[in-house]
Amino acid sequence: MTDYIPPTADWVREQVELYESSGGTDGITLRDTGLPCIIVTHVGNKTGAMRKIPLMRVKVESSYVLIGSKGGSLQNPGWVYNLRENKDVEIRDKTEVLKMRVREVTSDHERERLWNAGAKAYPPYNDYQAKTSRRIPVFIAEPL
Repeated sequence: MTDYIPPTADWVREQVELYESSGGTDGITLRDTGLPCIIVTHVGNKTGAMRKIPLMRVKVESSYVLIGSKGGSLQNPGWVYNLRENKDVEIRDKTEVLKMRVREVTSDHERERLWNAGAKAYPPYNDYQAKTSRRIPVFIAEPL
């Protein structure tokens, strides 16, 4: 990873900056939800630059579930395409920073289990899926 390209949405950029500048002691809940989040550092598939995105914290054993909901939009969030191309990520969970590898979950059984974990952590995921025709992507970030 070379250059860092900050998120374009103000609230996303501010969330990342607060989380990271505090060393993971502040900004650890996502926006207005009050629910815990993580920062996923990954490589842009077009730029090759470092990207960072806050996502809901959905932990299953030693892995993290990453759900590409984009609020139920018809389009995937940009980071989905980045993770499909560049599997190595860094996850900041509060003060802990972990090197991990992601894979998109394609097995229906595994996807259902991980989706349910995500919906338990953040119930609006079910509403997001109901309002879009796309199948919301689910990734699992696993320790190296």
